[in-house]
Amino acid sequence: MNNNKNYISLAKKSADIQISELKKVKRVFNNSFNKAVDLILKCKGKVILAGIGKSGLVARKISATFSSVGIPSFFCDPAQALHGDMGQIGKRDILIIFSYSGNTSELNNMLKYANRFRIKIIGVASKPESILLKASDIKLILPKVKEADPTGMVPTSSTSITLLLGDCLATTVMTHRNFSKEKFKVFHPGGNIGNSLLLAKDIMVTGSKMPVINYKKTFKEALKIMNKKKLGIIVLTKNRFITGLLTDGDLRRELNKISEKTNLKNFVNKTPMTVNENMPASKALSIMNEKKITSLLVVSDKDFNKSKKILKGIIHIHFLLQNGLG
Repeated sequence: MNNNKNYISLAKKSADIQISELKKVKRVFNNSFNKAVDLILKCKGKVILAGIGKSGLVARKISATFSSVGIPSFFCDPAQALHGDMGQIGKRDILIIFSYSGNTSELNNMLKYANRFRIKIIGVASKPESILLKASDIKLILPKVKEADPTGMVPTSSTSITLLLGDCLATTVMTHRNFSKEKFKVFHPGGNIGNSLLLAKDIMVTGSKMPVINYKKTFKEALKIMNKKKLGIIVLTKNRFITGLLTDGDLRRELNKISEKTNLKNFVNKTPMTVNENMPASKALSIMNEKKITSLLVVSDKDFNKSKKILKGIIHIHFLLQNGLG
């Protein structure tokens, strides 16, 4: 137990050092930072990230962030660039190169290539006189930080502050471009993030797939449609407006009172629960779980608060589960 307590205290010490050192990133938020953001916003080509070692890993992550928010970007390994990858870098592109020391020898050929073809470079390093910053058009000078390991030599705080600066560049560009959740969903449709951005209208069934019947029809006609559409419900409408909802459970409960010619309107739920088409799908699932129901009727935003509503679609709990919700 004592050893475990010691592990935790050591981890907390490391975390405290890094949290304290990360605050120094604000020193980089100066006119050079403004110029870097402006250059990214005006870029007509691709935003290419580069770095070696730990800085390369940071560059890969920041490139992925730019791509996920609609900014064409990729990572270029400076070492591999010597063997033909340099041809991917065009005159309309910009380079963002990370190197905490700024003196990594593998960067030399990439810097020469960029300077030769007048490709703009945003250099991120801690030493103003380094080869990287001397070759850069815009210099983002990282503050000196205390590493969080016992020797003070292993890249920890220095890697974290580089990553934080890259994220700040990306989020500043996003904010300036009014990047929204809807836009993010376009570039990131999969995974937990994509699922969390799904709206009711993204997963509802529409048109001929909906089990819909005129409110004057009979039980026999309703049962035929319900069996065909396989959603366990049928929606009654009058001139496209929702007049009621009948579930297979309702039918079973009232079976002894119903004949084939029985009119449906005497047995339906005349105030079925509806949701607007722009409701997050995750919220729709919460409603279903709370109300212990398996389907929701979807209407437009403009109809949602009206007494008469036109049916736009139907969400079934299976659609939500199939999309990774729940």
